[in-house]
Amino acid sequence: MVQMRFIQAINKALFEEMARDDKVILIGEDVEASIFGDTRGLIERFGPNRVRNTPISEATLTGMTVGAAASGYRIVLHMMFSNFIYTGFDAIANQMAKLPLMTGGQISLPITVIASYGGGRSTAAQHSDTPYPVLMNLGGLNIAVPSTPADACGLLKSAIRSNDPTFFLEPGGRGGEMGEVPDEDITVPFGVASLPIKGKDVTLVTMGSCTKIVLETAQQLISKDVNPEVIDLRTLVPLDKKTILSSVKKTGKIVIIDEARDTCSAASHISAIVVDEGFQYLKAPIKRVTVPDTPMPYAPNSEKYLIPSVERIYKAVMTLNKSY
Repeated sequence: MVQMRFIQAINKALFEEMARDDKVILIGEDVEASIFGDTRGLIERFGPNRVRNTPISEATLTGMTVGAAASGYRIVLHMMFSNFIYTGFDAIANQMAKLPLMTGGQISLPITVIASYGGGRSTAAQHSDTPYPVLMNLGGLNIAVPSTPADACGLLKSAIRSNDPTFFLEPGGRGGEMGEVPDEDITVPFGVASLPIKGKDVTLVTMGSCTKIVLETAQQLISKDVNPEVIDLRTLVPLDKKTILSSVKKTGKIVIIDEARDTCSAASHISAIVVDEGFQYLKAPIKRVTVPDTPMPYAPNSEKYLIPSVERIYKAVMTLNKSY
């Protein structure tokens, strides 16, 4: 094991996968300059034929990605901020998500789209969205939301090796956080959640950017003799329903923490699954801790008010059982 930062784990995965397969091509806005640090050194190692800056035109670069992948390359497209997904959405929604089905499987699209998501950095409304609910709704796309450096490395490797398009969403502002990453070649399978904390009193389901604060909240709950079980989903598509339902069967209570806006959020979808397939296990109403249905403001104090916090999660858990 080696300690490394989140962005270093992503960089490690890119280096190793590009060295492993010369069909892996990295394109995107400022990938040569590496504004975020996660593509640093790749141009020097692999050259301009495999590491290419694109125009600042997301509609163009998503179309380029689909075409190149259909031609036999494994494309890693770095879109910087996840809001830019919207401006490249035609090729994503109408081609990337649909062509494998529409061609009867004759075309595979080994595409990995990397983008930073979420608020908390005062990057304002056009750079702070959490857009995975839109992507979840399309069908045909995998969605990975890592919360640790090890998962970032392993999930990115799985994404690049997959023959299906995957959105790899980096939690914004977390690039400098440290964690252990195995020295050997590792992959993290899609659709398998992790349980960083096991407990019996309440299930806390989260993903990506919210996992850190959920773990902090769990420690506060443990100090109050409440034993939470924390589920870090790691991927939203495919979704590990089995682990969620098994945990709810054990605890009878669930709080879902999600940085997406509340309406049609991942939390809403998970709530529907629990009601549909695990209603008999519930001892209390399902609670969601999400972002209100409003654009993310620039002001730090306003951002802090909207984004899920330890205080909001703790309060949600305590309302499930007054004896807490």
